[in-house]
Amino acid sequence: MKNVHMVAWILVIIGGLNWLLVGLGGFMGADWNVVSMILGSMPQVESLVYVLVGASAVYEVVTHKNTCKNCGTSGSMM
Repeated sequence: MKNVHMVAWILVIIGGLNWLLVGLGGFMGADWNVVSMILGSMPQVESLVYVLVGASAVYEVVTHKNTCKNCGTSGSMM
């Protein structure tokens, strides 16, 4: 399960950074969607990346409390 968590976490980070660039590009009148820049010529693969990032986010939301040292029942933030 640790490997699934790590892959999901990496995909969530990639998705978050991509959305950051999309938002910043929007303010500057540019299109900085890195996934689209890299995979734009392959729309099915681009859609697959978005689905994987979204599924990873759902997985992290559902399993976060069990995998996070600070949020789990045995850990505390202090």
